[in-house]
Amino acid sequence: MTTAANKARPIIVVKKKVQHGGHHGGAWKVAYADFVTAMMALFIVLWLMGASDKIKKAVAGYFNDPKGTANLLGTTMAGDGVSVTQDEAMKRLKQKLEDQIQQKKELEKLSKQIEITITAEGLRIELLEGKNGTFYESGSARLSGSGQVLLSMLAGELDKLPNKLLIEGHTDAAPYSNDLAYSNWELSADRANAARRLLQQDGVRTDQVSQVRGYADQMLRVKSNPFDPGNRRISILVKNEGGVGAKIAEPGRVETQKVSVPATTAKAPANH
Repeated sequence: MTTAANKARPIIVVKKKVQHGGHHGGAWKVAYADFVTAMMALFIVLWLMGASDKIKKAVAGYFNDPKGTANLLGTTMAGDGVSVTQDEAMKRLKQKLEDQIQQKKELEKLSKQIEITITAEGLRIELLEGKNGTFYESGSARLSGSGQVLLSMLAGELDKLPNKLLIEGHTDAAPYSNDLAYSNWELSADRANAARRLLQQDGVRTDQVSQVRGYADQMLRVKSNPFDPGNRRISILVKNEGGVGAKIAEPGRVETQKVSVPATTAKAPANH
Protein backbone atom coordinates (compact mmCIF):
# COMPACT_ATOMS: atom_id res chain seq x y z
CA MET A 1 0.00 0.00 0.00
CA THR A 2 1.46 3.33 -1.07
CA THR A 3 1.06 6.26 1.26
CA ALA A 4 1.11 9.94 0.38
CA ALA A 5 4.45 10.40 2.17
CA ASN A 6 6.09 7.79 -0.06
CA LYS A 7 4.75 9.50 -3.17
CA ALA A 8 6.29 12.78 -2.13
CA ARG A 9 9.85 11.34 -1.53
CA PRO A 10 12.26 12.61 -4.24
CA ILE A 11 14.33 10.23 -6.36
CA ILE A 12 18.07 10.71 -5.88
CA VAL A 13 20.41 9.74 -8.74
CA VAL A 14 24.12 9.30 -7.86
CA LYS A 15 26.61 9.89 -10.68
CA LYS A 16 30.23 8.63 -10.27
CA LYS A 17 32.94 10.33 -12.28
CA VAL A 18 35.56 7.84 -13.49
CA GLN A 19 39.17 9.10 -13.59
CA HIS A 20 40.85 7.76 -16.73
CA GLY A 21 44.34 9.07 -15.91
CA GLY A 22 44.97 10.42 -19.35
CA HIS A 23 43.48 9.22 -22.57
CA HIS A 24 43.60 5.46 -21.84
CA GLY A 25 44.50 5.01 -18.17
CA GLY A 26 47.67 3.18 -16.97
CA ALA A 27 47.20 0.02 -19.02
CA TRP A 28 49.46 1.32 -21.82
CA LYS A 29 52.38 1.52 -19.40
CA VAL A 30 52.12 -2.19 -18.62
CA ALA A 31 51.93 -3.05 -22.30
CA TYR A 32 54.93 -0.84 -23.09
CA ALA A 33 56.99 -2.42 -20.29
CA ASP A 34 56.17 -5.89 -21.65
CA PHE A 35 57.21 -4.78 -25.13
CA VAL A 36 60.55 -3.38 -23.90
CA THR A 37 61.25 -6.55 -21.90
CA ALA A 38 60.50 -8.70 -24.93
CA MET A 39 62.82 -6.61 -27.10
CA MET A 40 65.63 -6.84 -24.53
CA ALA A 41 65.22 -10.60 -24.40
CA LEU A 42 65.36 -10.75 -28.20
CA PHE A 43 68.54 -8.68 -28.35
CA ILE A 44 70.20 -10.82 -25.66
CA VAL A 45 69.34 -14.01 -27.56
CA LEU A 46 70.70 -12.55 -30.81
CA TRP A 47 73.89 -11.43 -29.01
CA LEU A 48 74.40 -14.85 -27.44
CA MET A 49 73.93 -16.58 -30.79
CA GLY A 50 76.94 -14.68 -32.11
CA ALA A 51 79.01 -14.81 -28.91
CA SER A 52 82.01 -17.05 -28.27
CA ASP A 53 81.72 -20.35 -26.41
CA LYS A 54 83.55 -18.82 -23.45
CA ILE A 55 80.93 -16.09 -23.07
CA LYS A 56 78.08 -18.57 -23.44
CA LYS A 57 79.55 -20.74 -20.69
CA ALA A 58 80.04 -17.73 -18.44
CA VAL A 59 76.41 -16.63 -18.89
CA ALA A 60 75.19 -20.18 -18.28
CA GLY A 61 77.35 -20.36 -15.17
CA TYR A 62 75.83 -17.18 -13.79
CA PHE A 63 72.27 -18.48 -14.11
CA ASN A 64 73.28 -21.83 -12.62
CA ASP A 65 75.02 -20.17 -9.68
CA PRO A 66 74.48 -16.37 -9.50
CA LYS A 67 76.44 -16.13 -6.23
CA GLY A 68 79.38 -18.10 -7.51
CA THR A 69 82.06 -17.30 -10.03
CA ALA A 70 80.99 -16.92 -13.62
CA ASN A 71 84.46 -17.75 -14.96
CA LEU A 72 84.16 -21.34 -16.13
CA LEU A 73 86.48 -23.97 -17.45
CA GLY A 74 83.50 -25.59 -19.15
CA THR A 75 84.29 -29.17 -18.19
CA THR A 76 85.50 -31.04 -15.18
CA MET A 77 89.05 -32.40 -14.99
CA ALA A 78 87.62 -35.71 -16.20
CA GLY A 79 86.36 -33.97 -19.33
CA ASP A 80 82.75 -35.04 -18.74
CA GLY A 81 81.26 -31.80 -20.05
CA VAL A 82 79.88 -30.61 -16.70
CA SER A 83 80.39 -26.88 -16.11
CA VAL A 84 82.38 -26.05 -13.01
CA THR A 85 83.54 -22.76 -11.56
CA GLN A 86 87.19 -21.73 -11.58
CA ASP A 87 87.27 -22.22 -7.82
CA GLU A 88 85.96 -25.77 -8.01
CA ALA A 89 88.22 -26.65 -10.92
CA MET A 90 91.31 -25.38 -9.12
CA LYS A 91 90.44 -27.40 -6.01
CA ARG A 92 89.99 -30.54 -8.08
CA LEU A 93 93.26 -29.99 -9.92
CA LYS A 94 95.08 -29.36 -6.62
CA GLN A 95 93.74 -32.59 -5.13
CA LYS A 96 94.55 -34.59 -8.25
CA LEU A 97 98.13 -33.35 -8.40
CA GLU A 98 98.68 -34.02 -4.70
CA ASP A 99 97.35 -37.56 -5.11
CA GLN A 100 99.62 -38.26 -8.07
CA ILE A 101 102.66 -36.94 -6.21
CA GLN A 102 101.93 -39.29 -3.31
CA GLN A 103 101.56 -42.23 -5.71
CA LYS A 104 104.99 -41.74 -7.32
CA LYS A 105 107.74 -43.22 -5.15
CA GLU A 106 110.39 -40.89 -6.54
CA LEU A 107 108.26 -37.87 -5.59
CA GLU A 108 106.60 -39.03 -2.38
CA LYS A 109 109.72 -38.30 -0.32
CA LEU A 110 109.86 -34.80 -1.84
CA SER A 111 106.21 -33.94 -1.17
CA LYS A 112 107.19 -31.44 1.55
CA GLN A 113 109.18 -29.52 -1.05
CA ILE A 114 106.19 -29.26 -3.41
CA GLU A 115 103.63 -26.70 -2.32
CA ILE A 116 100.31 -26.30 -4.16
CA THR A 117 98.10 -23.41 -3.11
CA ILE A 118 95.01 -21.68 -4.48
CA THR A 119 95.42 -17.91 -4.66
CA ALA A 120 93.46 -15.00 -6.12
CA GLU A 121 95.61 -15.35 -9.27
CA GLY A 122 95.01 -19.06 -9.71
CA LEU A 123 96.66 -22.33 -8.70
CA ARG A 124 100.32 -21.86 -7.71
CA ILE A 125 102.65 -24.88 -7.82
CA GLU A 126 106.01 -24.26 -6.13
CA LEU A 127 109.07 -26.50 -6.39
CA LEU A 128 111.29 -25.66 -3.42
CA GLU A 129 114.98 -26.46 -3.71
CA GLY A 130 116.79 -28.26 -0.91
CA LYS A 131 120.19 -27.39 0.56
CA ASN A 132 122.09 -29.40 -2.04
CA GLY A 133 119.63 -29.14 -4.91
CA THR A 134 116.42 -31.08 -5.47
CA PHE A 135 114.72 -30.38 -8.76
CA TYR A 136 117.78 -28.81 -10.38
CA GLU A 137 121.41 -29.79 -10.26
CA SER A 138 123.23 -27.64 -7.72
CA GLY A 139 124.30 -24.31 -9.19
CA SER A 140 122.85 -25.18 -12.61
CA ALA A 141 119.75 -24.73 -14.72
CA ARG A 142 119.81 -28.45 -15.60
CA LEU A 143 116.82 -30.35 -14.22
CA SER A 144 117.54 -33.30 -11.94
CA GLY A 145 115.83 -36.68 -12.35
CA SER A 146 113.20 -35.72 -9.76
CA GLY A 147 112.59 -32.41 -11.49
CA GLN A 148 112.03 -34.12 -14.83
CA VAL A 149 109.62 -36.67 -13.34
CA LEU A 150 107.58 -33.99 -11.57
CA LEU A 151 107.36 -31.60 -14.52
CA SER A 152 106.45 -34.42 -16.88
CA MET A 153 103.62 -35.42 -14.56
CA LEU A 154 102.44 -31.81 -14.32
CA ALA A 155 102.49 -31.44 -18.10
CA GLY A 156 100.15 -34.42 -18.41
CA GLU A 157 97.53 -32.55 -16.41
CA LEU A 158 98.14 -28.94 -17.38
CA ASP A 159 97.89 -29.56 -21.12
CA LYS A 160 94.22 -30.48 -20.64
CA LEU A 161 93.37 -26.99 -19.41
CA PRO A 162 92.52 -23.82 -21.39
CA ASN A 163 94.20 -21.74 -18.69
CA LYS A 164 97.39 -19.81 -19.39
CA LEU A 165 100.54 -20.65 -17.44
CA LEU A 166 103.08 -18.30 -15.88
CA ILE A 167 106.48 -19.71 -14.88
CA GLU A 168 108.74 -17.92 -12.38
CA GLY A 169 112.30 -18.59 -11.27
CA HIS A 170 113.66 -17.43 -7.88
CA THR A 171 117.00 -17.64 -6.07
CA ASP A 172 118.21 -16.82 -2.58
CA ALA A 173 120.38 -13.77 -1.83
CA ALA A 174 123.74 -15.58 -2.06
CA PRO A 175 125.69 -14.20 -5.06
CA TYR A 176 125.86 -16.73 -7.88
CA SER A 177 129.45 -15.83 -8.78
CA ASN A 178 131.76 -12.88 -9.17
CA ASP A 179 131.20 -12.93 -12.91
CA LEU A 180 128.83 -10.07 -13.78
CA ALA A 181 127.99 -11.77 -17.08
CA TYR A 182 126.05 -14.49 -15.25
CA SER A 183 124.23 -13.78 -11.99
CA ASN A 184 121.17 -14.84 -10.05
CA TRP A 185 119.07 -13.00 -12.64
CA GLU A 186 120.28 -15.26 -15.42
CA LEU A 187 120.09 -18.39 -13.27
CA SER A 188 116.48 -17.75 -12.17
CA ALA A 189 115.39 -17.03 -15.76
CA ASP A 190 117.29 -20.08 -17.08
CA ARG A 191 115.64 -22.40 -14.57
CA ALA A 192 112.20 -21.05 -15.42
CA ASN A 193 112.90 -21.53 -19.13
CA ALA A 194 114.20 -25.05 -18.52
CA ALA A 195 110.89 -25.86 -16.82
CA ARG A 196 108.98 -24.32 -19.75
CA ARG A 197 110.89 -26.38 -22.31
CA LEU A 198 110.22 -29.66 -20.52
CA LEU A 199 106.53 -28.86 -19.97
CA GLN A 200 106.09 -28.06 -23.66
CA GLN A 201 108.11 -31.11 -24.67
CA ASP A 202 105.64 -33.27 -22.70
CA GLY A 203 102.42 -31.76 -24.02
CA VAL A 204 101.84 -28.21 -22.80
CA ARG A 205 100.82 -26.09 -25.79
CA THR A 206 103.22 -23.49 -27.11
CA ASP A 207 100.70 -20.67 -26.66
CA GLN A 208 99.65 -21.90 -23.21
CA VAL A 209 102.73 -20.45 -21.51
CA SER A 210 102.06 -16.71 -21.52
CA GLN A 211 105.03 -15.49 -19.45
CA VAL A 212 108.42 -16.70 -18.20
CA ARG A 213 110.07 -14.61 -15.49
CA GLY A 214 113.35 -14.56 -13.63
CA TYR A 215 113.21 -12.69 -10.31
CA ALA A 216 116.61 -13.54 -8.80
CA ASP A 217 116.29 -12.77 -5.04
CA GLN A 218 113.78 -9.91 -5.39
CA MET A 219 110.75 -11.91 -4.18
CA LEU A 220 112.01 -13.91 -1.21
CA ARG A 221 109.74 -16.59 0.17
CA VAL A 222 111.52 -16.59 3.55
CA LYS A 223 112.05 -12.88 4.06
CA SER A 224 113.46 -13.34 7.56
CA ASN A 225 116.39 -15.29 6.07
CA PRO A 226 117.38 -14.22 2.54
CA PHE A 227 119.84 -17.15 2.36
CA ASP A 228 117.29 -19.82 3.26
CA PRO A 229 117.22 -22.65 0.65
CA GLY A 230 113.43 -22.26 0.47
CA ASN A 231 113.94 -19.01 -1.41
CA ARG A 232 115.36 -21.02 -4.33
CA ARG A 233 112.30 -22.21 -6.17
CA ILE A 234 110.31 -22.46 -9.39
CA SER A 235 106.67 -21.36 -9.42
CA ILE A 236 104.13 -22.47 -12.01
CA LEU A 237 100.92 -20.44 -11.89
CA VAL A 238 97.78 -21.81 -13.53
CA LYS A 239 96.06 -18.50 -14.07
CA ASN A 240 92.35 -17.87 -13.58
CA GLU A 241 90.79 -17.26 -16.98
CA GLY A 242 89.93 -13.56 -17.19
CA GLY A 243 90.71 -13.12 -13.48
CA VAL A 244 93.38 -11.39 -11.48
CA GLY A 245 96.10 -13.56 -12.94
CA ALA A 246 95.48 -12.15 -16.40
CA LYS A 247 96.50 -8.69 -15.26
CA ILE A 248 99.89 -9.51 -13.79
CA ALA A 249 102.09 -8.35 -16.62
CA GLU A 250 102.88 -4.68 -16.95
CA PRO A 251 102.85 -3.20 -20.46
CA GLY A 252 106.30 -3.14 -22.01
CA ARG A 253 107.94 -5.14 -19.22
CA VAL A 254 110.54 -7.70 -20.21
CA GLU A 255 109.63 -10.96 -18.51
CA THR A 256 112.59 -13.15 -19.48
CA GLN A 257 116.31 -12.66 -19.20
CA LYS A 258 118.61 -13.18 -22.20
CA VAL A 259 121.58 -15.29 -21.27
CA SER A 260 125.01 -14.35 -22.54
CA VAL A 261 126.86 -17.29 -20.95
CA PRO A 262 125.46 -20.87 -20.81
CA ALA A 263 124.57 -22.09 -17.33
CA THR A 264 126.83 -25.09 -17.74
CA THR A 265 129.98 -22.96 -18.11
CA ALA A 266 129.49 -20.61 -15.17
CA LYS A 267 131.05 -21.46 -11.85
CA ALA A 268 128.76 -21.12 -8.86
CA PRO A 269 128.56 -21.78 -5.15
CA ALA A 270 127.12 -25.18 -4.24
CA ASN A 271 124.18 -23.62 -2.39
CA HIS A 272 122.34 -22.66 -5.56
